[in-house]
Amino acid sequence: MSFRLTKFDFSHFRYFTEKLQPELLGGAVAIIAVGLTATYFYRRFTKVPKKCLDPNNFKEFELIKKTQLNHNSARFKFALPTANSVLGLPVGKNIIARGRDSLGEEVMRSYTPITLDSDVGYFELVVKMYPNGKMSHHFRQMKIGDKLEVKGPKGRFSYKSGQVRAFGMIAGGSGITPMFQITRAILENPKDKTKIFLLYANVTVDDILLKEELDNFVNKYPNQFKVYHVLNKPPNEWNDGVGYITKDMIQTHCPAPAKDIQILMCGPPPMNNAMTAHLNALGYLPKMQFEF
Repeated sequence: MSFRLTKFDFSHFRYFTEKLQPELLGGAVAIIAVGLTATYFYRRFTKVPKKCLDPNNFKEFELIKKTQLNHNSARFKFALPTANSVLGLPVGKNIIARGRDSLGEEVMRSYTPITLDSDVGYFELVVKMYPNGKMSHHFRQMKIGDKLEVKGPKGRFSYKSGQVRAFGMIAGGSGITPMFQITRAILENPKDKTKIFLLYANVTVDDILLKEELDNFVNKYPNQFKVYHVLNKPPNEWNDGVGYITKDMIQTHCPAPAKDIQILMCGPPPMNNAMTAHLNALGYLPKMQFEF
């Protein structure tokens, strides 16, 4: 990056030097020279993180770590081109991943990374792999060193700090990922005071994805983040919900209908349909609801 003084800068510099006493002129010039030199080197050598996503073209990212979370879910860590790169994904958006199914046919699916652009040099996905899932097959077969084709950002939802007073979040299974991304963005921003109330449905305790991270949020931000787990098959010692998320659970654990709140949903289609019916019955207007 080159550096030059504009005519405007020189005119102000001449005015300054003409008014300055001669005995002080030399020192002033030296100070200005030092300042200009520092500015030049700061601009020349300070690296701005490079955004990697392309909305129209797929780009390849190398798998550098794979962590099995339970019997059918894993955490995948992909390297970005340089240690100074960021994915370039706005909060609330997702990416499109492309792979091959068991028959070798091309398949594409949307995923929401659990990382933010504050995570430099890599991004992470949490993926639930279903027995007959086409993209699940691709992820199941991935080994360290393999590459994933990705493009984006995609999605209808955008988040700006403080856009609502509170979010109610209703998630099922791997539907936690967009909720986790938004929650991280809010809680890691000291200026964002948005409150979050999460209802998270799963079959067993082992199926709860990112449980350790969610527990840490509860402990670190007790006045800003609440989570209520609902399990189909709870353990003997269990104090949260049992069965499916009900209208009463939403009424108890989510913010009441208001102009400055929003309910976010992400889960299997039957679950989303049931939650929409509950929300409508409780008086949440369509503009207060968003389904990923």
